[in-house]
Amino acid sequence: MKFIDSLPLSTFLLAALTLGLAPFMPEPHIWEKLKMLADGTLSRPIDIFDLVFHGAPWMLLALKLLRGAGSSEE
Repeated sequence: MKFIDSLPLSTFLLAALTLGLAPFMPEPHIWEKLKMLADGTLSRPIDIFDLVFHGAPWMLLALKLLRGAGSSEE
């Protein structure tokens, strides 16, 4: 967790907005994979990898925000 705490929030935000949304056209991969997950059609290994790969920056950003919110209460 020290590694996440040591990086600025802007790093996680930039990663989420670039890698997390790439490719931008015709629709972001993360959105496409989330729709597939909701439909129950997310079964190919490449699709699962894409969900994890493009979702990781968003999860790290959420973790950074949650860690920041928790540290301000102390």
